[in-house]
Amino acid sequence: MPRPALRLAVELDGDGAHPAAWRRAAHAPAELLTPRRIARTAAAAENAGFTLVTLDDSILPPSSGAGPVGRIGAVERAAFVAAATSVVGVAPVVATTYAEPFHVSSQLSSLDHVSAGRAGWVVGTEEDPTAARAWGRPLVEGPEALAREARDGLRVVRDLWDSWEDDAVIRSVATSRYLDRERLHAIDFEGETYSVKGPSIVPRPPQGRPVVLARQDLVPAELTDVALVGGTTAAETGAAGEAAKAAGVPLAFAEIEVALDTPRETARERIADLGRYSSWEERPDRLRYSGSAEGLVALLAELAAHVDGVRLLPLVLDEDLSVLSRLVLPELFVRRLATRPLPGTTLRTSLGLPRPASRFATGTDTDAVSATAAALVREETR
Repeated sequence: MPRPALRLAVELDGDGAHPAAWRRAAHAPAELLTPRRIARTAAAAENAGFTLVTLDDSILPPSSGAGPVGRIGAVERAAFVAAATSVVGVAPVVATTYAEPFHVSSQLSSLDHVSAGRAGWVVGTEEDPTAARAWGRPLVEGPEALAREARDGLRVVRDLWDSWEDDAVIRSVATSRYLDRERLHAIDFEGETYSVKGPSIVPRPPQGRPVVLARQDLVPAELTDVALVGGTTAAETGAAGEAAKAAGVPLAFAEIEVALDTPRETARERIADLGRYSSWEERPDRLRYSGSAEGLVALLAELAAHVDGVRLLPLVLDEDLSVLSRLVLPELFVRRLATRPLPGTTLRTSLGLPRPASRFATGTDTDAVSATAAALVREETR
């Protein structure tokens, strides 16, 4: 049997994956932080047929030096994109290294509500020590500690999404009953560095849980919907995708940095031009492709045997997104190598993922929660 068609995601943060991408952007630097810019870019991605857009984030500026360093928070941008689009999924990068999981849960639940079930979450980490000072928190340092905070934060967020059963909201004016307290639950999470009682203050998201995307080495497979995989070669990337699936992750997406030939310049010439200002460091966990649109289609056709989707990170959004829209995605659709999201569907439906039931809905957790317990109780032991 042929494998299902690829799902396509694209990263829309800033002006592109290259640190100096702003120098080739088709807008003035000051426009980067305007609603018009992100709305126009997201609309282009949606019209092209992408299933999902992602938005990178950090509490720190995205770059240093002479380039633009401003950034609006990813969740805030995601909410604006959700209101400006109707089909494409929206997944901000959010780290729980220092942020409160309770706040992350509430933000992403709200995003899923305002987007009518199109929200996702790219689980991130804050590795720069400056971030700890900005948050006013003790430094979390080292791969094990960062993975612990990501793992515990994800568990808390998922449990808070589940803390309201689907039918907890009644909204009966006739009986003056608006909530069924028996269907609100304390999550009683105990981690290595903190504990959380719960429940959430936001009703359960339309998708049950927004789609969780994460690196396979960061959080356990059972907590992830989409594993973000990569390698320095197509073979390594395909093997990483197969390994993620074998570990139990439902879907695997290959991460690919792309620089495409344009009508005026080759990809090599464009990279060299930006290289005068800043280097574009290669990452061992991301495949990089530079060349023609036809070559990228061939690469994606090769990867389709091993992964369920791809997340593309364009060199310069204003240049590469146009080539992707005109030459790459249409060819993928014609060859049935990729699929478009359907109007009126949730992101989970677009990705072929089931809607999860609340873990409290089985009846194993029957502790009723009083009205005063609707606020978070978090005991810090950091």
